[in-house]
Amino acid sequence: MSSSSNAVLSVIAEHVDRYRQEVADLAPEHQQAQRDDVIAAIYEAERALRTATRLLRRAAKLAQ
Repeated sequence: MSSSSNAVLSVIAEHVDRYRQEVADLAPEHQQAQRDDVIAAIYEAERALRTATRLLRRAAKLAQ
């Protein structure tokens, strides 16, 4: 991979991390409605996005 791949992967990682935060921010409104099924799905998605961010950053580092 090239340094341009590193840059692209880094940008994608930042975007995914922002989406992760947006997803996590949805949980409190569903806690008030006592929607445990929705909350569980939101936290599962948040964890998956956190993992994706970590893997994208690792790929970017390896692409240097």
